[in-house]
Amino acid sequence: MATTSKAKTAATAKAAPAATVESSVAKSAKPAVKAAVSAAPALSMNSGKKYAGLTEAELLKQPESDYMNKAQLAFFREKLIEVRDNILHNATDTGEHLRDTEVATDPSDRATQEEEYTLELRTRDRERKLLKKVDKCLLIVDDGSFGWCEETGEPIGLPRLIARPTATLSIEAQERRERMQKLFGD
Repeated sequence: MATTSKAKTAATAKAAPAATVESSVAKSAKPAVKAAVSAAPALSMNSGKKYAGLTEAELLKQPESDYMNKAQLAFFREKLIEVRDNILHNATDTGEHLRDTEVATDPSDRATQEEEYTLELRTRDRERKLLKKVDKCLLIVDDGSFGWCEETGEPIGLPRLIARPTATLSIEAQERRERMQKLFGD
């Protein structure tokens, strides 16, 4: 139990400086800046990268009336193509890695190696499923219905699509589906 409380204390101590910086920025900032800090949407790691001539920040600044215009569809098409290319590249790397195997003589080394292969193959299986979703979304982009919830027909929202370009349900519809799965199983 002592190690658990030490670990919690260490985690809290590590998290505290970040929270202190954020709160000191918010306290010292003018009211307009406070609102901007609290209302700023979370961007992904590629927020500075341009897809179809737009960055994520530029995309989010567009008015709601422009939702899923040609520029936005082109943005998500390029982003989905990049995800697809990364998945295919990873699959190629895995194939090469599995072919370049060395036979380990030590049983513990062999077990470690097999565990690494199992983990890598599990990851590729998840990516294979994601690839199907990416291909489906590319077809939806091409027919112009990308960005709209499959169940309700409402907009999914740019922040959600930036975070998860393969989303086909709005947050509310996804939460409803997850509640139903929890109640009734798959």
